[in-house]
Amino acid sequence: MFGKNFAFTSLVLVASLWFVNGCASSDTPLPTADRVDLGKFMGVWYVHGYTPILVDKKAHNAVEHYYLNDKNQVETTYQFRDGSVDGELKTFTPKGFPVEDDPSQARWKMQFIWPFKSDYVIIDVSEDYQSTIIGHPSRKYAWIMDRARDIDDKHYQSQLKKLEEAGYDLSVVQRLPQDWSDESERLKELKEVGATAPLAER
Repeated sequence: MFGKNFAFTSLVLVASLWFVNGCASSDTPLPTADRVDLGKFMGVWYVHGYTPILVDKKAHNAVEHYYLNDKNQVETTYQFRDGSVDGELKTFTPKGFPVEDDPSQARWKMQFIWPFKSDYVIIDVSEDYQSTIIGHPSRKYAWIMDRARDIDDKHYQSQLKKLEEAGYDLSVVQRLPQDWSDESERLKELKEVGATAPLAER
């Protein structure tokens, strides 16, 4: 569906995460949300803070979308504009596997290309499922996400504080630009899909 460029950039993404998986993680386990309701967690999240890698270091208007299929697997779409708010739309479609013996459902394995999987940890999710923080045990990767396209600096800073308390060096986290003033068609699609189907299949 996405061609050779998708396969190559997916491989770069996998290689980056796989390398971190092979490196020593912190001696202190990464904290997780006490309990994640997977049904409530599904749908569209706007990415406001992240730790960029080669393939998304100039990301704008990034979203992460989750759809829980009948196998209890999370069909994920990571989508962003490359370089500017009107740049090329890049799409990645990993699959999430909540760890079966973890009752919190906050620890997943994320697979971009078979058979490689990387760790995915829901560090925090608000009670109303409007904001969340995702991390990796190495503390080299993190994502601050929200249901809202725009969040104020006070909220963003409070999310950064949670990452710092979890042992992150905040110098690796950067704000991701979100400006949807010229993205009416994409916004319409995101609203229509909700959590009812994988975004990438629309």
